[in-house]
Amino acid sequence: MTLRQALDRALDQNPDVLLARLDEQRARQQVSMTKEPFSLKVGAGSGLAYTYGFPSTMDGNAPSIVQAQARKALFDRPQTYRVAQSAEAAKGAGIDITLRQQEVAYRVYSAFLDAEQAARSAEAVRTQVQNLDRMKQQVDLRISEGRELPIAGDQAAFNILSTQNIAERFIAIQTNTEMALAQVLGLPAGDQVRPALEDRAQLVVPASEDQTIAAALSASTEMRRLESNLAAKQLEIKSYQAERLPKINLLSQYSLLSRINNYDVFYPRFQRHNFQIGASIEIPLLPGSGPKTGIAMAQTDIDKIRVEMDRTRSRISSDLKVAYVNARLAESTLQVARADLNLARNTVTLVLDQAAEGRATTGQVEEKRAAEQAKWVAYYDAQHAAELARLNVLRTSGTLLAAVR
Repeated sequence: MTLRQALDRALDQNPDVLLARLDEQRARQQVSMTKEPFSLKVGAGSGLAYTYGFPSTMDGNAPSIVQAQARKALFDRPQTYRVAQSAEAAKGAGIDITLRQQEVAYRVYSAFLDAEQAARSAEAVRTQVQNLDRMKQQVDLRISEGRELPIAGDQAAFNILSTQNIAERFIAIQTNTEMALAQVLGLPAGDQVRPALEDRAQLVVPASEDQTIAAALSASTEMRRLESNLAAKQLEIKSYQAERLPKINLLSQYSLLSRINNYDVFYPRFQRHNFQIGASIEIPLLPGSGPKTGIAMAQTDIDKIRVEMDRTRSRISSDLKVAYVNARLAESTLQVARADLNLARNTVTLVLDQAAEGRATTGQVEEKRAAEQAKWVAYYDAQHAAELARLNVLRTSGTLLAAVR
């Protein structure tokens, strides 16, 4: 896969992202559940019963053939605040999706870079092994001619074995990183994703460190999540405070009565169809200690959230400063590695020219080529470190998702 394909797939089907989406879906369903008291509820049934004497039932209602009841909350301020709290929780769950996507994008990008770097380094080391093998052939030839001591052959053989071991380590790293990348993409266990060869633009780090820190603090997704949690807790306090307010419910009932229950015996007038509509008003005189305790608990949670907000601001600022320092160091190291590689390549060119003039042996050419391949490995390492450092700056500033999209 290309990096673009890997990112799109991960943001669509990574398990963490899917779980966050399900949490948001449940949070939105919870809003509907919290609104339930304000919905009109109608139920029908039968209160049919045999009565001897006065027409009544154990629940106090008149015996009836058919009975229908309707109920709806008209004014319930505590429940209104609970609905708002649920809506705020749903908003926070939506922010959680963005947080998960940012983290998944970082994991995909870093795993992709790891796999890419391991593949490049493994290829460079394999080329180095080929150069060392040709060098050993030259050494063996000189030993057979008596121009080299046998220990030189042992040294050449050791160099090949050591470099082959390095190549095998890079291949193992490549396999592990490709499997890790597949796991982040939500693919089945055992699958591997190999980075496709492509020319892509490098990540661009904002030049101004101070402006990046200020922008990160004002638009941080983590801060938005904490602010949403704070707003939800404030609404919870309001719901407890509103427990002292009256509650008004709409009530309605229809009853179909029958003469078999002796209504015409005990009442001067019998009426088959009966309908009532009205409102029940509940005024809490002594709400108890529950609301007061709930307010205290919610206030404690608010204090904790505010401490967490201060800590998050401090962490974002310090992490960004460290990320910029590491990015500058990685860029400097990359420049050194690039200069060292150019020097090795120029040395190979010089030795090739000398070999063409008869002033350098084939063994010296292969030796310089092997050294060049080692510089390529060091350059790939430095390039990988620099790209990861830039990636970390964007991740810490909260702009990675926008940058990779």
